[in-house]
Amino acid sequence: MSSTTTQSVLITGCSAGFGRDAALQLARSGHTVHATMRGVHGKNAERARELRQTAAADSLALHVHELDVTSDASVETAVVAIGPVDVLINNAGLGYGGPVESFTAAQVTAQLDVNIVGPVRLVRAVLPAMRERGDGLIIQISSTAGRGAFPGFGVYHASKWGLEGLSEALRYELAPLGIDVVLVEPGPFATNFFDNLVAGDDTERAAAYPHVAEFGEGFKSTVIEAFENADAPTDPKLVVDLFEKLIATPKGQRPLRTIAGLDFGLQAINDAVEPIRKQTLESMHIAEWDGPR
Repeated sequence: MSSTTTQSVLITGCSAGFGRDAALQLARSGHTVHATMRGVHGKNAERARELRQTAAADSLALHVHELDVTSDASVETAVVAIGPVDVLINNAGLGYGGPVESFTAAQVTAQLDVNIVGPVRLVRAVLPAMRERGDGLIIQISSTAGRGAFPGFGVYHASKWGLEGLSEALRYELAPLGIDVVLVEPGPFATNFFDNLVAGDDTERAAAYPHVAEFGEGFKSTVIEAFENADAPTDPKLVVDLFEKLIATPKGQRPLRTIAGLDFGLQAINDAVEPIRKQTLESMHIAEWDGPR
């Protein structure tokens, strides 16, 4: 993939947040963007309309499509309509917050369906064309919650830690085929993440964990204070700029993991693990599956 040519980019979860911002910025940079979201004729009709109006007013190659990452049929229909893409940004996600015991098995399954199975659906849909070309880039939106753990976010952590392992393995499988896989790990940003947290259905069991609720409120307050600090790295544009940088970086030179924003010291984990990861690849004689090709 040439860093100087226009790319066809498919982004999930474009109704708001990183997805919406990335769709607009990448289109304004000259890329052809396929912005997807669920409910384009329902709950997100107004947001889809605004994106289309902006694209028309600014003469952007930005197209809005219906896509529900939890539906095999929806993903297949959208990707067939879109056609081959150069870049997939698996951005759609959902957060569950509360004591692990307060979540039913059905809720845990739903969390994993959005944050792990959803990206797999998209990867399976776009990979045949990427493999045929021997080129492509998959950007998986993880989180600093995929590198550390805090009380009250266990179910969400499970989804992001799972996405981390899935994506690292996928990187090694696809690199020899000419396709890069990278993880972007945002910290908290001034988006609507906290407002959209899904609580556990079992409120009786949740009540047994007042200390977890207290921690959660304190954590939220700390993050909100950071949002109000003009010097704190909490502008969502930092993440979108990172997408653009990764797209422009030559194939084989993109790092596996990149943290964006507040890292709560978790960058030290990435720094410590990276040489061990590379040493492990060397011991398995597959180091070339991770570096320049």
